[in-house]
Amino acid sequence: FIAMFALLRPLLAICCCLQLPADASSRHFLYQNINTGNGHGEISFHGIRLLVESSQPSVSATRGSSITLPCHFHYEPETVEPRRTRVKWSLLPANAPAEASAETEVMVAIGNRQRSSGRFRGRVRLRRSAPGDLSLVIDGLQVSDAGRYRCEVIDGLEDESVTVELKLRGVVFPYHSRKGRYRLSFFGARQACEDQDAGLATPEQLQAAWQDGLDWCNAGWLADGSVRYPITEPRAGCGGSAPGLRTYGEPHRLLAHFDAFCFSASIKGRVFFLKHPAKLNFSEAVRACASQQSQVAKVGQVYAAWKLQGLDRCDAGWLADGSVRYPVATPRANCGPPQPGVRSFGFPPKSLKFGVYCSETS
Repeated sequence: FIAMFALLRPLLAICCCLQLPADASSRHFLYQNINTGNGHGEISFHGIRLLVESSQPSVSATRGSSITLPCHFHYEPETVEPRRTRVKWSLLPANAPAEASAETEVMVAIGNRQRSSGRFRGRVRLRRSAPGDLSLVIDGLQVSDAGRYRCEVIDGLEDESVTVELKLRGVVFPYHSRKGRYRLSFFGARQACEDQDAGLATPEQLQAAWQDGLDWCNAGWLADGSVRYPITEPRAGCGGSAPGLRTYGEPHRLLAHFDAFCFSASIKGRVFFLKHPAKLNFSEAVRACASQQSQVAKVGQVYAAWKLQGLDRCDAGWLADGSVRYPVATPRANCGPPQPGVRSFGFPPKSLKFGVYCSETS
């Protein structure tokens, strides 16, 4: 028995040292060195914490550009020998907590091996500009890339992460079907925005647009499946007596029908009003833009050019969806309401004659 106790005594000492700290909720795994006994059956405890941080909680960029999402890790105290870590970058779903499981894998890397996934394949890489740098570089930004990203670092039993929000500079605009108001399911709304060189706006983007003065008394789908509308000037029939974002919750995505709130970011090339000796019907407008090595501009392109490039023109013109609109950056007499905006004539018969806005993307 004495011989057996002598064998078990070092193991009992190790178990005592593995007692959790008072803050048992901490996710920091403490490594220990069991080779530093003091000769009295006691073991010195040396903890190493893995820390994952980002120098910026959010970054913003324009569509088509490249952006870096910062993420760095280090140990406290610093280690002498390099450790084998694994990093995983994920795009979190809208309005989901950082621990959510329904996420989109962007990239996984172990050592010098990297694997990108899905629509991010070939567009992402780790910067690795210094030891501990796991910053994610995304090339050719798309509208759908906006959102919250998680940088997760795994070392043995320790798993730490940080989130970084990617914002795209752009403009939110309401959109409805040429068939009339409230004709779009969630999937139809998403397709309608994509057809106009845009994407469904996120709740955060609609919130920012409302704070910037967007006022619209028709409900529209958002990217997370919710239906909302922004009111800055309360009035009869627009719900409530105070400014704010009205919400319909999250209706059935297929059976419920509303309008859409789209988000358009910057465009390549330019949008311009085509000066023509005579006004054009829709078919003539298409041919006129083609003769200028361009195409009829989409609604999202006109909104982006108006908001981000200052496009200002008091002339109504055809757009690619068959609507007629014109952008006013500086309000003036005979150019509609006293606020800046993109004025709309709706969807007139394509036989009527107007000017045309062309998009030159080459």
